[in-house]
Amino acid sequence: MKWNFLIFSWIMLLPFTGMGQRVVYSDYDRDDSRDMNFEIIGKMNGNVLVYKNMKWKHRIMLYDGNMKTVSTVNLDFFPEKTLNVDFVTYPDHFYMIYQYQKNRIVHCMGINMDANGNKLSEPVELDTTRLPNFDDNKIYSTIVSEDKQKIMVFKIQKKSEKISFVTLLFDNKLKLINKTRQTLNFDNRTDNYREFLLDNEGNFVFTFDREPINRDYSNGLKLGIKAPLQDTFSFQTIDLENKFINDVSIKIDNLNKKYLLNAFYYLKNRGSVEGVLTYIWDVWGQKKYTINFTSFDEALRTEARRDGSHKIAFDEYYIRQAIVKKDGGFLLLAEDYSSQSRINNNSQSNRWDYYNNPYMYSPNSYYYYNPYYGGYYYRPISSFNNQNTRYFYDNLMVMSINRYGQPEWQKIIQKNQVDDDDDNFLSYATFNSGGEIHFLFNMDSKNQIITDQSIAADGSIKRNATLRSQEKGYQFMTRLSKQVGARELLVPCLYRGFICFAKVDF
Repeated sequence: MKWNFLIFSWIMLLPFTGMGQRVVYSDYDRDDSRDMNFEIIGKMNGNVLVYKNMKWKHRIMLYDGNMKTVSTVNLDFFPEKTLNVDFVTYPDHFYMIYQYQKNRIVHCMGINMDANGNKLSEPVELDTTRLPNFDDNKIYSTIVSEDKQKIMVFKIQKKSEKISFVTLLFDNKLKLINKTRQTLNFDNRTDNYREFLLDNEGNFVFTFDREPINRDYSNGLKLGIKAPLQDTFSFQTIDLENKFINDVSIKIDNLNKKYLLNAFYYLKNRGSVEGVLTYIWDVWGQKKYTINFTSFDEALRTEARRDGSHKIAFDEYYIRQAIVKKDGGFLLLAEDYSSQSRINNNSQSNRWDYYNNPYMYSPNSYYYYNPYYGGYYYRPISSFNNQNTRYFYDNLMVMSINRYGQPEWQKIIQKNQVDDDDDNFLSYATFNSGGEIHFLFNMDSKNQIITDQSIAADGSIKRNATLRSQEKGYQFMTRLSKQVGARELLVPCLYRGFICFAKVDF
């Protein structure tokens, strides 16, 4: 008995927070306050790279395998009015694409950096735009193909009843392949362009939907495509069969050469969610592959929302992502999200509020498109202009859909998350371990414990050991995590008001 007690005591003293997990934390300094912007660049040559920005200061931190600081690279060549930075990463180098304003000109620049954060070239000007006024000066957006062989910088501007697209397609050496400009008719009250992606061949892909009246659900949906060397867009009309749709999402399946469109559909305008529309476009055949409307049955509705009317069970769910399978099928993920104002008679948010939230992707904000909008980027505490809001991030729905757009199984992962004035600690992250998809999320009030549930290919759910912070005071921002290795996850944390990072080895 004494020997067993000694073994147990020795185990409890190990630097370990869960079965099969090792957690180490980075240091921080006084510039790493919670008002700092940051982005996890990735892992190169054994080191983890993180970009940090506080006011006019820009730097890249290099951490070793134990999250000890290797070096700090100050990006002194950034102009004072640098507005936005995007990263395109490779195994041993990365591009930074940034924009800055000088007088009334916005410059879009690109620079190649090595794995140690050193310049491999001088900054190159990719494009410029003269501002008609001093509003909305974040002009350019960057999207990258899955294989990183194609990079696109684009801008979208509205004027009167016209909308102008300018696209610049580059190869993996940041050499220009093609630049195009196209102007289309545009009705600001009804027309929406969104979900901009780039496939491995360099096709620019997006959706266009039309609302009968501004802020209503859409009754018209098209898939927009621009081939790499084509100067104009082609549009494919999707037959909604007199239904309405909302929350459109695209995923590119580069392996099987398909575009996967999903949206919630309704039987009447501003009604309740009836189910999911799945539309698959065949890239090689240049034709519709399949379309399917999947209605949610009573059993799923009961599990998705245990209180209130089951008819409205999915009315606060939003499509978050699609995970492609090798066989052409995919997992569709949706999350129950809402917010509540505490100064306006506890008014509850709805789908129309969501799409007009300045921190989510607004379909009417065409001047600047950020593919990370939708809840997957850090918001400094100073950016929350409403400090009297309560956020709710609840259950997850996971739907397995086969290559023909038909449902295989549907599961609900139960969670209940709430926080006041700050939602950086809410929602979830996914971790791909090969045979399973892990869903990680905070469930305790102090955000120091991460729940880990995984789903296998047959839809079976397994509860894994929770990830705990052995040292008190570390609060995990799980949804901002990034997988940096086969079994490595980098998780941003808040510790005593400062931002640091935890590396988790599974």
